[in-house]
Amino acid sequence: MAGKIDGITPPFVPIGGVNGLPRPEPAIPREGPSFHDLLQEALQKSQDVRFSAHAQSRIVSRKIELDSRRVEKLVDAVNRAQAKGVHDSLILMDDLAFIVNIDNRTVVTVMDQENLKENIFTNIDSAIVVKEENEGGGIMT
Repeated sequence: MAGKIDGITPPFVPIGGVNGLPRPEPAIPREGPSFHDLLQEALQKSQDVRFSAHAQSRIVSRKIELDSRRVEKLVDAVNRAQAKGVHDSLILMDDLAFIVNIDNRTVVTVMDQENLKENIFTNIDSAIVVKEENEGGGIMT
């Protein structure tokens, strides 16, 4: 048999033998961003909106221009809808329509004015009309 542990002969040999496992080396702090920085970056990303693959293909195929001003207005509309408890919304802005899953902050599809004609929107619980900065805007549920 191997040896004794505290004067007792064990019926088995523990992992690492009778002398125990070697002590692990202390972790060496890694280089790079701190946890706080990573958390702040993740929180910032959660305030933005994402575009589904379907929405991205519609933007490309319909040659829709989304500049930073429009994206900022879209994020603002999503924030307002989220504050009201909205889940799925039609957001009308300028000559565009966005169907957005507010819970996931994901644009599901995008339509331009030409594709808006005689369209029926289902599975939404609100509509948001985004107007120019000085005109205001509203949420209709």
